Amino acid sequence: MNAKKEKLQGPAALQMAHQSNELFVGKGKKVVHLNLKKEPATDDEILKLMLGPTGNLRAPTLRTGKKLIVGFNQEMYEGLFG
Repeated sequence: MNAKKEKLQGPAALQMAHQSNELFVGKGKKVVHLNLKKEPATDDEILKLMLGPTGNLRAPTLRTGKKLIVGFNQEMYEGLFG
């Protein structure tokens, strides 16, 4: 999917999160990791992490297995794909 042509917003972003066991979100130097199976978060909490100021899914977004990775943080990527 090309995110420039097809914008994902709240419902589609939540669907991706609900299909995942773990959510990793990188925002600058900050990294948030949620284990969605052990510590369920509210839909509002998930959307606050996943959506940018325009209301669209933040980029880059990757799904690998049951992990959903949103945003960019060099250390997070090295830890996950290292």
